[in-house]
Amino acid sequence: MENPAKKSVRLTRIQRLIGERMLNSKRNKPCFYIAAKADMTELMALRRKLGKSLGVKITSNAFFIRALALAASKFPIMTGRLDCDKIVLADAINVGFAVSGPRGLVVPVIKDADKKSLAEIARLDMELTDKARHNKLTLEDMEGETIALSNLGAYGIDSFIGIVPPPASTILSAGNVVRTIVPDAGKMVVRKIADLSLAVDHRVINGLYAARFLSFIIEQLQNPQQLIRPRGVQ
Repeated sequence: MENPAKKSVRLTRIQRLIGERMLNSKRNKPCFYIAAKADMTELMALRRKLGKSLGVKITSNAFFIRALALAASKFPIMTGRLDCDKIVLADAINVGFAVSGPRGLVVPVIKDADKKSLAEIARLDMELTDKARHNKLTLEDMEGETIALSNLGAYGIDSFIGIVPPPASTILSAGNVVRTIVPDAGKMVVRKIADLSLAVDHRVINGLYAARFLSFIIEQLQNPQQLIRPRGVQ
């Protein structure tokens, strides 16, 4: 019997480029990993009410981007990169977020995300995601990433750890929001919980600093009214 011909799938140029960059990152960045859970119950309830009041559909991704950007402004070393014997901090907080496009994974970037409102981020999230899925992203749409987000919750993935992309030192990975039974004041209640993890370049950032950074993100997500307020309003 003749052996059937081997089947293969040719990589696109962008798939080859991303593979090379991820391999370079994995080889050269000594990362450590931390994880924690965020109670998303209030955020998920609030999200449903925001569409009409803000005039735009708000996804959980927009909340993650906003929380990540605000945390990076408070903990700026999370956007740093190693340059010989010094850490160079990023000039801007530009959040790259992974999207599956027709030719593979692409990473559009929301620039100056810490200076944008939740509604502005939500609009850009939807606009860039739509462009990515229709292969219409420009080079400018994908330039300048200084910190990264990967959100696989919509695909039913509970938890995972991303690879830090070469331009950055930090990636936040967000999993599915899962209904979970938890203790509360002596009772068992159902809450909506998401697993979050950080992969961090240890040459740039230490464990305590990263832990405080992740704790701040969780605090914002668990108090979502803080993410709706304009920048600088307490």
